[in-house]
Amino acid sequence: MKPAPIRTFALLLMILLALPSPAQEPKGVSLPAHHAKAGVHCFDCHQEEKPTKKAVPSESCMTCHGDYPAMKVVTKDVKPNPHDSHKGEIPCTECHRQHRPPVVKCLECHEGKYKFKIP
Repeated sequence: MKPAPIRTFALLLMILLALPSPAQEPKGVSLPAHHAKAGVHCFDCHQEEKPTKKAVPSESCMTCHGDYPAMKVVTKDVKPNPHDSHKGEIPCTECHRQHRPPVVKCLECHEGKYKFKIP
């Protein structure tokens, strides 16, 4: 029989090896290339160990991308500026959907009037 410390160490090692790495994405989930290349992982945005399908709060996006005034400056050359909307501050995930194709909310009312390419 093995001494207790060795058995305890072996058990802990097996448990640690069985846990998913924070760098691993769940099967079937993919991120856009720019987030994947930046090393972004589920927890970074969802702030949950086992994320649900609920939308990520804009505050998570703002951690890396800045707040609405900062994004307004970044997209100042886009006409019209999607971050300077007459609708106010629209949640980021209304347009930027990381696990599904993006949506241009402006075009819901202004169909065919503008062309946008959303990252």
